[in-house]
Amino acid sequence: MQIKPKTGIKGLTENWQSDLIAAISVALIALPLSLGIALAAGAPAMSGIFSAVVGGIVTTLYRGGHISVNGPAKGVIGVILLGIALMDDGSGQAFNYVLAAVVVSGAIQMLLGILKLGRLAEVFHSSVIHGILAAIGIIIFAKQIHVALGTHSDSPSIIQNLIDAVLYLPQANPFVILISLTGLFLLLLHSKISYRFFHFLPAPMWVIALSIPFAYLFNFFDQQTLSFLGKTYEIGPHLLLDIPDNIMDSIMHPNFNKVNTIEFWTTVFSMLIITSIESLAIAKAVDKIDPYKRKTDLNKDLTGIGLSTMVAGLIGGLPIIAVIIRSTVNIHNGAKTKWSNMYQGILLLLFIVALSPIMRKVPLSAFAILLVYTGFKLASPAVFKKAYNQGIEQLIFFTGTMILTIYTNLLIGLLGGLLLALITHMLLARLSIPQFFKMVYKSRTKLVKLKDGSFDLKIRGIANFLGILKVDNLITQIPSGANVNIDLSETRLVGITYMDYLVEFLKSQRDSGGRVFITGLDSHVSSTTYNRALKISLNNSSKKLSQRQKRLRNLATEKEYQYSSQVDWNTLYLKKFHFFEIRPIESKYNCLKGTYEDLGVSWEIADVTFNEGKAFTAETFNTTLMVLKLDKKLPIFTMEKEGVLGKIFDRVMAFTGYKDIDFEMYPDFSKKFLLMGENESEIRSFFTEKIIHFFENHQIYHLESNGESIVIFDKIKLARTDETIAFIKYGRELASLLNS
Repeated sequence: MQIKPKTGIKGLTENWQSDLIAAISVALIALPLSLGIALAAGAPAMSGIFSAVVGGIVTTLYRGGHISVNGPAKGVIGVILLGIALMDDGSGQAFNYVLAAVVVSGAIQMLLGILKLGRLAEVFHSSVIHGILAAIGIIIFAKQIHVALGTHSDSPSIIQNLIDAVLYLPQANPFVILISLTGLFLLLLHSKISYRFFHFLPAPMWVIALSIPFAYLFNFFDQQTLSFLGKTYEIGPHLLLDIPDNIMDSIMHPNFNKVNTIEFWTTVFSMLIITSIESLAIAKAVDKIDPYKRKTDLNKDLTGIGLSTMVAGLIGGLPIIAVIIRSTVNIHNGAKTKWSNMYQGILLLLFIVALSPIMRKVPLSAFAILLVYTGFKLASPAVFKKAYNQGIEQLIFFTGTMILTIYTNLLIGLLGGLLLALITHMLLARLSIPQFFKMVYKSRTKLVKLKDGSFDLKIRGIANFLGILKVDNLITQIPSGANVNIDLSETRLVGITYMDYLVEFLKSQRDSGGRVFITGLDSHVSSTTYNRALKISLNNSSKKLSQRQKRLRNLATEKEYQYSSQVDWNTLYLKKFHFFEIRPIESKYNCLKGTYEDLGVSWEIADVTFNEGKAFTAETFNTTLMVLKLDKKLPIFTMEKEGVLGKIFDRVMAFTGYKDIDFEMYPDFSKKFLLMGENESEIRSFFTEKIIHFFENHQIYHLESNGESIVIFDKIKLARTDETIAFIKYGRELASLLNS
């Protein structure tokens, strides 16, 4: 493990160069996004900048995190829109009332942190939270699509906004649409363009920068009409970003006249819940990617964010949140201490002062397309598919929360979603209300320390989101690096949020040198093959195998292979492969093992689940892979089918300096596969004519060597039985070729 950077003033003086360089990249991303988030929330554009500046400077002075970046985020859009809608009394003070709610929300957030109640965020069901975020995504999309099209909808209904976007499409402004389409094109292709010049600026800044020439081309600076295909369209300054010449003129102050209304407190608590949950979740996500493996003091971080939110509200800013995208950029650009967050706040202030004359020339549609793109990602079909893959009940919680939020508000959506999850758990567990809550809160769950220094954690009763705080009290007593066995055999129901919590503990404990085993789920029935899916044990019934599992078991019996349908958490050896170093894999299941006796090569085929992305942007994929354990040294390389990177794979290897290794004599092979590795000469020696012809004649998606073993998978899906048999045959042919 690397030596951790010093904290405080020593950290500031020793690491200021690396922190400042990282902060420049973060500020370039934060500038357009902060303005866009404010506009999407129906707030003055500068309120987003104030929030980002305060989030950088004030939060840094009192925070529990080490490297995360704070400011406005997409989660605040929904609560600000809600507050403006609820408290608009026609006086023109709606946003000022919302600022008062921001101040009060920040004060309560500070109090929660001081009272060390940051753990309360753990009890909110994960599918419900994702349903809230999907609703926010739809709200953002519905509001900003009109700006991106140059149309307008007066309806307060989100659904009607979406309908109007379609109905008014024939009236859309083609000059505005051209800017939006250019921005969308840049967002989609930025990561796929290898030309180094395009990576000098982040994608949002390219969208903003390349929109300005259009403003000059069509002369948005003068009110006029332009013709296109026989129709005329209004063009003028109303299509440009409006920020004052003097920043001080943008400062607004809260109005507390609505403090005695239900609408005010609905806004406060909606704001408090959304910002607290998202900030704490992202803080934990950032800890995972921190190269120095530092842990955030969540309560202190909550206090610092609450303080910043209060300050932001007093001067006209939006609520403060820890922002995953900016935090990731901060880490990847070499930031080492919390001071990088302060630098980005200061730089952002300098940018907006220096660049305000330029920013006033940016079309609003450029910001709109950034937000339309964000909104779509939050509620894309992939998000619904992910919920479905986690279990039909998770899709119900997710969709129910989303619909309820859209038709009511965030607070009712959250409470309604939690109630829906609770009722569903009661029905699945087949328990009365008194029995259910007794098994949640009086379950006799206990922690025992053994003579060898390890721990047994026996969990009983109902293990769902309501019971997380109870088990957390026990888990905090386990020292880092200790071995732990978590026994779930006496649970009636294990919810997905509870499993998420246990797996996160498993990961953190392993990172500190301990070993964690999760056992006792043999008699539980899972709602889906997803390894963290809801699990039920009814009357101690035996777990039923699926038809696919039965076929795999029969195959193992017939061929004398080893087979286990149970979840196996021992996946550390898979992290030796680069693919799974950067894409967390938690467990494997449906494991089939055997040996090619004549070759002396053992093999394993298993279903695995891995994650792509972080926190709320993470996607989950399932695949069946094969590992060949060869008794010989191999060069380290990665080989993938050309053309798949744009779908789910990033170019991490390419950014490390590796390049595609081509063979002039074998153009078909070079065209078909992307081959990368550090030692090019060793790789070229390894890929003989026979091996190249073998791969040319066989379909393969991803193949990788870690120097001693090879991992192979064909598709990003679970293999059928016939495909598993083909896998075994493929492995034999490859092993035979490599041993010859």
